[in-house]
Amino acid sequence: MQPRYHGLLVIDKPGGLTSRDVVNRLQRCFPPRTRIGHTGTLDPLATGVLVVCVGNATRLVEYVQRMGKTYVARLRLGAESDTDDADGRITPTSFTDPSPSRTGVEAALREFIGEVEQVPPAYSAALLTGRRAHDLARRGIEVDLKPRQVQIYAIDLLDFNYPSLELRVDCGKGTYIRSLARDLGRGLGCGAFVEALRRRRVGPFHAENALALDTDVNVIRERLLPCAAAVAELPQLHLSEDDISRLRQGQKVHCGGLVEADEFAVFDQAEKLVAIASRVDESTLAPSKVLKWDDITSE
Repeated sequence: MQPRYHGLLVIDKPGGLTSRDVVNRLQRCFPPRTRIGHTGTLDPLATGVLVVCVGNATRLVEYVQRMGKTYVARLRLGAESDTDDADGRITPTSFTDPSPSRTGVEAALREFIGEVEQVPPAYSAALLTGRRAHDLARRGIEVDLKPRQVQIYAIDLLDFNYPSLELRVDCGKGTYIRSLARDLGRGLGCGAFVEALRRRRVGPFHAENALALDTDVNVIRERLLPCAAAVAELPQLHLSEDDISRLRQGQKVHCGGLVEADEFAVFDQAEKLVAIASRVDESTLAPSKVLKWDDITSE
């Protein structure tokens, strides 16, 4: 019987590949029919952290997707792109001199910090009438995506020498750096697009600890992180076997002194992740996702 693998991989995605390409290559590292999925699309131009779930860890993708992210981006001012990055059709823009100053750029960037509305790029994985926007755009179909609320925690101006601009962005789920570049360029009146992009962090997963895609198969398997890493940002609860049994049967359990949170990662006394539970009230939990033993172990 072939071994089964469950856990997370932190991959340093190279440029020129889609996130799906990365998943397809990793599929060869595991037995047939092993489920593998990534936790957030990186454009072909982008490099950096791509968290991949293997086996039953794919049931926990949503928790990784919620995690905050850090990007370093190099923007090119003075032009626009139909894809909002360097892979698209570039059109120089005409604007009145002088070109933007560092002070002007810093002031403009402050407008994008906090909870902001952002329209995803036309060439993106955003869904429109059940189809990926990029599929429609490539077929010449007009894409009209609605604005979304996203959270941008911080933007640091690392370097500015017109027309080149380098930023570090800390942001929440669903933020498009290409949209930020497009909107910043329009705000400055000169246009802008992403020339290079690197995702440095997803939650607790950092590029410095990521694996190269061409890493040896045996090392890839050995470096699988436990499924519990997917819920590292949820508060943890250690419950008795009786309470765990109730959760597995779909029943509520009562716990005193719950911290303020909507969801909890539930562990047994052997430190194994067994469930995700949702708060019902200040002392009651209900199961929202129950994991089998096979979900949390590699055989």
